[in-house]
Amino acid sequence: MTAGERMYDVLIVGAGPAGLSAGIYCARKMLDTLVVSANIGGQATWSWEVENYLGYQLITGVELVERFREHLDNFKVELRDGRNVSTLARTDDGFVVNSDRDGELAARAVIVASGKVPRLLDVPGEDTFRGRGVAYCSTCDGPLFRGKKVAVIGGGNSALDAALQLNQIAEKVYVVTVEECLSGDEIRRNQVTAAGKIEVLTSTQVAAIRGERFVAAIDLLVDGAERSLEVSGVFIEIGSIPSTAFLPPGVELNELGEIVIDSNNRTSIPGLFAAGDVTNVVEKQIIIAAGEGAKAALSAYAWLIENACVPAS
Repeated sequence: MTAGERMYDVLIVGAGPAGLSAGIYCARKMLDTLVVSANIGGQATWSWEVENYLGYQLITGVELVERFREHLDNFKVELRDGRNVSTLARTDDGFVVNSDRDGELAARAVIVASGKVPRLLDVPGEDTFRGRGVAYCSTCDGPLFRGKKVAVIGGGNSALDAALQLNQIAEKVYVVTVEECLSGDEIRRNQVTAAGKIEVLTSTQVAAIRGERFVAAIDLLVDGAERSLEVSGVFIEIGSIPSTAFLPPGVELNELGEIVIDSNNRTSIPGLFAAGDVTNVVEKQIIIAAGEGAKAALSAYAWLIENACVPAS
């Protein structure tokens, strides 16, 4: 660390439910804390309706994240959004994180709460029309397709949530999945089935996305036969992959690319903790991510005390 460079007690990568919760708990332990993230809220902001977060019978993901942010604002935590973290490295003093807007940031301990990024469909036209009809967030981009025909690719909960949201906006919604049946929760499947403007196409593969300046159609394969659908929007909801490209080689990952943690959110590198959807915790839920963020912060605090990095509160 160069002379005069600030050394934070804890640096948190990610500002979704896990990262924001970790920030609050670090602040409560009087740790000098920095949260660095590309955005505020992460995948939670994509949820149209959240019905299973304790204390709220029904709330949108965007509203819930705003409550989290308001809560965090009551504490002394430095939050920098609009940052993309490129590298994380171990040093003699702790860790150095490199972001595209701040350069090197130093901390004694790090909590990785970087979540996941959308899985790509990887078909012709996806790259060409990204932002011109191809989207990965119905909450963000759905209003752009009011009164138009759209397709949602996928059959899990994220796809069904997107379809139900778009059902209130679009003229027609096609749900396209390669599986023989929808795989989302039963309550979501029933809602989709009952929706008048949603048509489900199972055992169907997307072959290409076509258009001129913007998306105009998708080509499908159904039992080897070709079919085309005229749509203006394609929402790709086929899952996500852990955001771990910036991690050093010594961090243990599982076969899914998730960070392997123990019951105290410790990774394979001392002083490096992880929480939320980027980890191998089985269930990926907002309430679980928030709890895991709290655990990671408490574990980081305990580690800093054990290593005489900060005084006990």
